[in-house]
Amino acid sequence: MSKVKNIEREIQKLTPSELEAFRRWFREYDSDEWDRQIEEDVRAGKLDKLAEEALAAHRAGKSKEL
Repeated sequence: MSKVKNIEREIQKLTPSELEAFRRWFREYDSDEWDRQIEEDVRAGKLDKLAEEALAAHRAGKSKEL
């Protein structure tokens, strides 16, 4: 059985309070991983083209203040 299936099976066994704690932990974990990946992509220059396109659109008056 795969790790994911084992994890799914174990999650189904959690009590409501344990499930709530797991959800809280996973939201934080997932958020931290997202931040780490974005920071890595920025350092690697993967977002440079997107940022330049956005800045060019802004300079061309194609954006509006929020």
